[in-house]
Amino acid sequence: MSKISQIYQTPLALLTDLYQLTMAQGYWKSGRSEQEAVFHLFFRKNPFQGGFTIAAGLEYVVDYIKQFRFTDCDVDFLAGLQGNDGAPLFSKEFLAHLSRLELRCDLDAVPEGTVVFPHEPLVRVKGPVLQCQLLETALLNLVNYQSLIATKSARICAAAGSDPVLEFGLRRAQGIDGGLAASRAAYLGGCAATSNVLAGKLFSIPVKGTHAHSWVMSFDDELAAFEEYADAMPNNCVFLVDTYDTLDGVRNAIQVGLQLRKSGHEMVGIRLDSGDLAYLSIEARQLLDEAGLTNVAIVASNDLDEGIITSLKAQGATIAVWGVGTKLVTAYDQPALGGVYKLGAIQNESGEWERKLKLSEQAIKTSTPGILQVRRFFNSEGAIADMIYDELNPQPVSDIVVDPLDPTRRRLLSRDLRAEDLLIPVVRSGKVVRDCESLPEMRERVQQQLSQFHTSIRRHTAPHQYPVGLEQELHEFKTAEILRARHPHPM
Repeated sequence: MSKISQIYQTPLALLTDLYQLTMAQGYWKSGRSEQEAVFHLFFRKNPFQGGFTIAAGLEYVVDYIKQFRFTDCDVDFLAGLQGNDGAPLFSKEFLAHLSRLELRCDLDAVPEGTVVFPHEPLVRVKGPVLQCQLLETALLNLVNYQSLIATKSARICAAAGSDPVLEFGLRRAQGIDGGLAASRAAYLGGCAATSNVLAGKLFSIPVKGTHAHSWVMSFDDELAAFEEYADAMPNNCVFLVDTYDTLDGVRNAIQVGLQLRKSGHEMVGIRLDSGDLAYLSIEARQLLDEAGLTNVAIVASNDLDEGIITSLKAQGATIAVWGVGTKLVTAYDQPALGGVYKLGAIQNESGEWERKLKLSEQAIKTSTPGILQVRRFFNSEGAIADMIYDELNPQPVSDIVVDPLDPTRRRLLSRDLRAEDLLIPVVRSGKVVRDCESLPEMRERVQQQLSQFHTSIRRHTAPHQYPVGLEQELHEFKTAEILRARHPHPM
């Protein structure tokens, strides 16, 4: 049984917005339910004012598609919904159609852990328009959040450098499902372990943890609390030292750590959860080293994120392990990725593809027509540019890419460059043709991918904009379509 099925134990066809089902009935009633269409899932801005995004959530998408069906219970629920006139919202014939529905869509996607950028399709869905429409909400839900958290994790882990980052966010996460998805995505993005035991079981993520302030407070004094914990858990002693006076807490931890050593065990670390973490870590390190406990790690928590970690390192903090919770799992300070799902092309009655464009007064919200693919170009130093092109043209016609938001920004790409297409086949006719890799493999891909990009793109503050553009002919077609839509009747 796959991961999302273990969590929910049911098909999730009703994990959708009502308007997907009302449109589906519209397609069905008008006789257009089998009309072939192509949709693209993409986002418009990198989160956290950053220079990149990590694609995540595809394993959940694959599992969702494997399990997709409308159960009898689902159909009974939909049969009970009423329109504004009190009559059933959905016809019996349409509901019977849903009960028999088997997905026949194709799905292409970038592998999890891939570095991606605005306007690039992360997922492309092709199939009967009714079915493509029914997938929209769930795919956005499964990809948006995990991509956001994986990106936040990658940023935090980059700030920590070679120090391990532990994800401690379950208690602050957005519900059970949010907590599990966050733990998975945080590990994918680079975290070394999680405190979330259920996520550890479901996703085979290393689990780490120690004790809370309540453990210390339940004893008459701190030393006794540490001694009893060492007796109960001699192989897992990371003492939380800031319940009363932090440096006194360090001294008590040292006393118990030396006792542990005599009994053949070693204190793993101490944890700082409040106060001036830079100052306290420096003082604690000195006390530990003077006591001969040079191998004891200093763990820090307390509302950390990439900015605070960077600052603490600049101040000379001697922290070796970072426990990050709230600001990781809540994606502080950006609550959503803003991914969208737009129609790119649809077949007419003659079987010919017609490219579709969604127009907007805002250039960033005008979609790109066609059946889109992303091609990444490399030189000897790494990735240098991405081209979005239309597969309705057998190969990109031009070597020029044009910025989607500023057509004066163009880049000529040499034909000698190595290139690879990012979207790969995952589902064909509703059947999975490529299972996702293991989570550790996805996690390794994140680091390998990030290493391909210049440090100016990976930096946290005012990053350089990585070149992503439309292939020139696609840009010109899109421009012509915009002009035609805005001026259908020449003066």
